[in-house]
Amino acid sequence: MIRHAAYFRLKHPAGSPAEAAFLDAIGRLKSIPGVQRFEVARQVGKKSEFTFGVAMEFADQAAYDGYDVHPDHVRFVKERWVPEVAAFTEIDTVAL
Repeated sequence: MIRHAAYFRLKHPAGSPAEAAFLDAIGRLKSIPGVQRFEVARQVGKKSEFTFGVAMEFADQAAYDGYDVHPDHVRFVKERWVPEVAAFTEIDTVAL
């Protein structure tokens, strides 16, 4: 099982329609084949510069690789993520 997570801060003002539209768009990634346990979350702690997180799991490397090149993911990254995300970190893990 691979857990893919990205924590990010948007360029949009908090509570704005643009923020809501981005969060709606990222939520549609859960329909890509191979995505399991999909979650979008809002940061509540004070120790991070990031305001949101998205996490999902994949059964294996092949499922993760399929997601990474899926046209819906590629389009989202190009049309939404790159122009609208101010900063992020990405973490991919497997259980020990």
